[in-house]
Amino acid sequence: MIAETRGDGIPLVAVHGFGVDHRIMLPVDEMIDTEGWRRVYIDLPCAEGATDTGAKTPKEVADAVLAEVRELAGGGPFAIIGNSFGAMVARHVAHALAPQCLGLATLAGAFELDRALRELPPREVMIHDHRILELAGAARSDFEEMAVIHTEQALRGFERYVLPGIRGAQLRVLARLNATYTDAYAPETEHHEPFTAPALHVFGRQDHVVGFADGLAAARHYPRGTFTVLDGAGHNVHIEQPEVVGALVRDWLSRAGRHKLR
Repeated sequence: MIAETRGDGIPLVAVHGFGVDHRIMLPVDEMIDTEGWRRVYIDLPCAEGATDTGAKTPKEVADAVLAEVRELAGGGPFAIIGNSFGAMVARHVAHALAPQCLGLATLAGAFELDRALRELPPREVMIHDHRILELAGAARSDFEEMAVIHTEQALRGFERYVLPGIRGAQLRVLARLNATYTDAYAPETEHHEPFTAPALHVFGRQDHVVGFADGLAAARHYPRGTFTVLDGAGHNVHIEQPEVVGALVRDWLSRAGRHKLR
């Protein structure tokens, strides 16, 4: 499952979402002081070139990543960050390996897997720019579907980090997992003890895919959690607001680094 590793130090595992690949998490490298952290980017079975593990449910995917992280960390410390569906996976791993996990972060995290039960804001574009949509060319429909700010920075980030994963996704695997995607699984209900290491949960206020209310409702499970809802951001919150998200991620890793000294 490991698609790419960068740097040396304590593993920082990054898990992407549904229908994309590890490249959507690469902006993390540009957000942080990478010294002391070995960034490990995971490709889930639906990603281009990834091995199909045969997983049929979200829980089976999460368990496969858990096994990978358990082997990778070897009983030592690590931190984990997940995006969208990958946020569920990251939370599953963090709760299961809580004594080893220095920190957990989620970006536009899916806290309610049953799409029919999600509390979602209305679809709203905060900055509409026809020129940017024209500039997107063949990527326009994919960009327009998710973007809530039409800026050149957001478009270039989408083209670089998101679009390749969308175009390369293994549709057969996606279809199989999608059949059971709404099977409700929340790590917080399986692991009743709160996660007490530093946490960060960042949401886009205009995220019409997973929303933010379901995530905020989980606050009691994360007594050392920072919960932030960013205006002017949708499901690609770290692409649309990289400076703010970067500052939050750096703060989280700083807290996680201090936590390891205890």
